[in-house]
Amino acid sequence: MPENLLSDQTIKRAKPEVTPRKLSDGGGLLVEIRPEGGKWWRWRYRFAGREKMLSLGTYPAVPLADARRRRDEARAMVAAGIDPSEARKAGKVERERQHEAEALAAAGEPLPGTFEYVAREFHAQEVEGWSPAHARKWLRSCELDLFPVLGALPLAGINAPVLLDALRRVEKRGAIETAHGLRQYAGQVFRYGIQTGRCERNPSLDLAGALKSKPVKHMAAVLEPVGVGALLRNIGEYVGHPLTRGALALSALTFQRPGNLRAMEWAEIDADTAMWTIPAAKMKRTLHGKNNGRPHLVPLARQALVILEELRLHSGSGKYVFPSLLSAQRCMSENTVRAALRRMGYGNDEMTAHGFRAMARTLIVERLPGISPDVIEAQLAHGKSGPLGMAYDRSEFMDQRRRMMWVWADYLDRLRDGAQVIPIRAA
Repeated sequence: MPENLLSDQTIKRAKPEVTPRKLSDGGGLLVEIRPEGGKWWRWRYRFAGREKMLSLGTYPAVPLADARRRRDEARAMVAAGIDPSEARKAGKVERERQHEAEALAAAGEPLPGTFEYVAREFHAQEVEGWSPAHARKWLRSCELDLFPVLGALPLAGINAPVLLDALRRVEKRGAIETAHGLRQYAGQVFRYGIQTGRCERNPSLDLAGALKSKPVKHMAAVLEPVGVGALLRNIGEYVGHPLTRGALALSALTFQRPGNLRAMEWAEIDADTAMWTIPAAKMKRTLHGKNNGRPHLVPLARQALVILEELRLHSGSGKYVFPSLLSAQRCMSENTVRAALRRMGYGNDEMTAHGFRAMARTLIVERLPGISPDVIEAQLAHGKSGPLGMAYDRSEFMDQRRRMMWVWADYLDRLRDGAQVIPIRAA
């Protein structure tokens, strides 16, 4: 034990001077007399080969006996391999975190380090790079199905069985696709947690094959030539609104996504070049692709131009080719074509608005030889496929797509008129 050199009387009588001075009590403990009159306890020690100083409070709030006790406690920490200065800093950080956690809990906010906290932080970081629709869907799905079960749990404490339990709750209500999507969303949160030091493993990777397989969805479509001919005749005889009849006819001739067709604008149609230019912002792409990608070009056959010229009589003075019947400021409702198909006698399991794409894809491949599947995929605005890759919108490929749209329109005319169309097999 160090020899104690100070007494309470000595410390009390010590007067401040122009410069700070120190009175030693032995064992590294000293009291520093400040010029302004304050008296501070200090303990000088060595840790990891370096000399350091630890504050132990002020006199007389901390009497001499308490200062010696604090020195002895700190010395025991050093003997145990713990730096008391660093331990104090860590304790301060932990207290601040605890106060923050209590404040967040009182406000009903997620606590730092929990699944919900990290998920919301990840969402806030990524939202500018996502489309608004995906950003809303991502957060809403988590709020409905993940946060109520996992939200308050520390991210690092969630293992595969715990995550699987949350996903199984979704699966049990029959939302198989939603469960698979949530597994993907959770995986993104855990990867971000690993990157930011909040967890060490991604338990979603251990759940491969644990959920029921997603049901394969096929859009209902008429795929046989005879049935397609009947469908086209039904469209021609449709007695509903001319705009709806035009939307049905152009769905068959252009086979673009229903949302793009409904939102077609007159400014996008160039009759002189027989081209429909769909802006990148309207396409089914990532936000970067919407903001920086090329527009999607749809060559228009003679038959499509005739229909558009007829439609100008009904909507040519407005913005949209297919305006809503309730407001010209909005495009046609997504239910309009579906309802028209129902009125024509086609059930949901027979034909849908999206089915025109499957119809074209199937019949062109099977019945119109000589057309590359890559050209078809390019016209469908599908992603990279085959040697044409993402360059399919460049002008050097446009001739192939123009010819395909002409051949397709003529083929539909023959089917509508009841001609027997026999595919010609290449030698």
